[in-house]
Amino acid sequence: MKKYICLPCGYIYDPKKGDPDEDVQPGTPFEDLPEDWVCPVCGEDTDKFKEVEE
Repeated sequence: MKKYICLPCGYIYDPKKGDPDEDVQPGTPFEDLPEDWVCPVCGEDTDKFKEVEE
């Protein structure tokens, strides 16, 4: 699964970890995040994220 980085703050969403603080289970792909999910660090919407090139 692909990781995504928040361009404003550098937070990386890792689907293997999910976002337990927001009830996003490990294994949740970025594309399947809830519509109201925002960056847990800076609060930006998912449209401010870019796929991480590995």
